[in-house]
Amino acid sequence: MKLNLSKREKGKKSQLTQIRYGGDIPAVVYRSGQVGKNIIINGHEISSVIRSLKKGHLPTTIFEIELCGKEGSCSALVRDVQYHPTTYQIFHIDLQELEDKKPVNVKVPITFVGVSECVGVKLGGMIRQKIYHVKVRCLPRDIPENFVLDVHSLSIGDSIRVGDIEKGEGVRVLIPNQEIVVTIAKR
Repeated sequence: MKLNLSKREKGKKSQLTQIRYGGDIPAVVYRSGQVGKNIIINGHEISSVIRSLKKGHLPTTIFEIELCGKEGSCSALVRDVQYHPTTYQIFHIDLQELEDKKPVNVKVPITFVGVSECVGVKLGGMIRQKIYHVKVRCLPRDIPENFVLDVHSLSIGDSIRVGDIEKGEGVRVLIPNQEIVVTIAKR
């Protein structure tokens, strides 16, 4: 996905308020070993992008960002989104610029297939998800979109652990393999 950005000068709080009042969002692009670049993101553009994503997939979405000036385009991940405490509008965004040969830590969402055919659910149980994201370390080209788990054969009391997830080449999980991701519990 592509985002058009414009630079902003580090200034007073009143300037940030004016940016937000105009519908745009102040943000910072971080790159390892360098000071963050202050930027402005078009508020309508980023809001429509976030609404179009599946729930939980923002951390694994790679954005092509265009900076005004000589820098050109680069790839970046959203590191943090801050929301206004009462209106829940996006208040500030932190982006991390990606380097091809430098690994990054990413929270990868977990999705399920076979929920309607699940043996445990048909026997009166319910699916209880314990972990919604798995933190991994990998190169930007190896970032998985999500981890898909098939739960159709699970019965009541069965579970899937982090160690049971197929991770793929070059992806290292940063949480213990014994952690339970999902279990079929009695009602």
